[in-house]
Amino acid sequence: MDGRKTVTADTVADYYTPYGEYGDGSYEPGDIIEVYDLKQRLRCIIKATKVYTIEFGNIPEEVWRGETFSSADEFRECHIRCLPHLHLHDRFEFVTLHFELVEIIAREIP
Repeated sequence: MDGRKTVTADTVADYYTPYGEYGDGSYEPGDIIEVYDLKQRLRCIIKATKVYTIEFGNIPEEVWRGETFSSADEFRECHIRCLPHLHLHDRFEFVTLHFELVEIIAREIP
């Protein structure tokens, strides 16, 4: 919530999968997005600024820095740990959503 994270990456399949009552499964630049935690509590509002596809073997600096990693290698290592069910090879594609923080709703929740 401190505004350091400015990018999130998801698999192409997950990015375009509809979710919830209103989620069509993708965002475009200019979209205003409500961000909820795992307990479905509204935490903040962000605005999408860029959306594009990258390959796992070629992580742009603005992506790994925006995800708050210290290198592309750290980005890859973390995603391999978090997505063990996938074969994340160099040509595997992710969609990156770049955003800016609009409003913090709940920085800390008891």
